[in-house]
Amino acid sequence: MTELKNRGLQDIFIACCDGLKGFPDAIEAVYPHTRVQLCIVHQVRNSLRYVGWKERKAVAADLRTIYSSATLEGAEEALDALAAKWDEQFPTISPSWRNNWERLIVIFDFPPEIRKVIYTTNAIESLNASLRKITKTRRLFPTDDSVLKLLYLALHNISAKWTLPIRDWKPAMEPIHIDVWGPDLWLKDEAIYTKKFTDPSCLIVYLVHYLKGQLQSLSNFALHH
Repeated sequence: MTELKNRGLQDIFIACCDGLKGFPDAIEAVYPHTRVQLCIVHQVRNSLRYVGWKERKAVAADLRTIYSSATLEGAEEALDALAAKWDEQFPTISPSWRNNWERLIVIFDFPPEIRKVIYTTNAIESLNASLRKITKTRRLFPTDDSVLKLLYLALHNISAKWTLPIRDWKPAMEPIHIDVWGPDLWLKDEAIYTKKFTDPSCLIVYLVHYLKGQLQSLSNFALHH
């Protein structure tokens, strides 16, 4: 995270991450005002890991009532109901939610339009999976630049498939602008921020810079170890 800040990332308003230990703390150490939301999809998967197929559908439905609640109070009641119903049979599920509760309920501070955007890391994981598929078939690369070129071409091909608009993007962006930048900045910043997040060419540039930073970090690590 320090490297990202040194490279010019001034602030992060909302960060959604998986359950990697220490990652939320690392984000908040560098960006103390960031709201960190744990990925709901990862939390549900972890909860269902030891649930048999016979009960899985019912448990998943009860979990859904927690994160799909309209209010935080409703989510708390749904968690209590799940604990009363399943704790005897699956004693690790509700404690797992309670232990992570403060980072799982950030979504309830935002309207439903924003919740749909920030509750899961599926979008970036889909992109990462596509990149891994490209590099998996070629395990050896002559230079760092050869890796970057391959990933650049992969991103270019992937971006060509991004023909649909981001679902619920406009309704989600409006309250973010009003809350963070204020209504006076709405017209000024709308095109800028929308382009950054939706234009494939912009995404490619950002991702290439990210990949260069990652490769530089690996090179520095190798030189000092």
